[in-house]
Amino acid sequence: MSSISSLLGSMCAAGGDGATNRLEEIRQAMLECVGTSGSPNLQLLERRIRLAGDVQGLWYLRGDLMVALSAMQGESAARKKIQKLTSLFDGMLPPGLCSRSSPLGSERRRVQR
Repeated sequence: MSSISSLLGSMCAAGGDGATNRLEEIRQAMLECVGTSGSPNLQLLERRIRLAGDVQGLWYLRGDLMVALSAMQGESAARKKIQKLTSLFDGMLPPGLCSRSSPLGSERRRVQR
């Protein structure tokens, strides 16, 4: 397990300072979405974002952020913010973690008769 973690870590470290800057850019964008609410749940999420050690950690926190934003601003507004955040991850993740397009977003499935 540790060899897998080190492999993933080296993939992200390969970009050097550029990767570090992008990581911090993503982290800052996520923190801006959380805002300055005094809610204990949001404070916990903010702490988890600040302490995430790598891009994969931030990637997995998008779900929690979506839930928090949906509760504060509604699902539609939250979805838009998460889509913008997701684009910041382009080129930063191993291929298996990249978002896939959803058939529900672009085309409707044929209704079976």
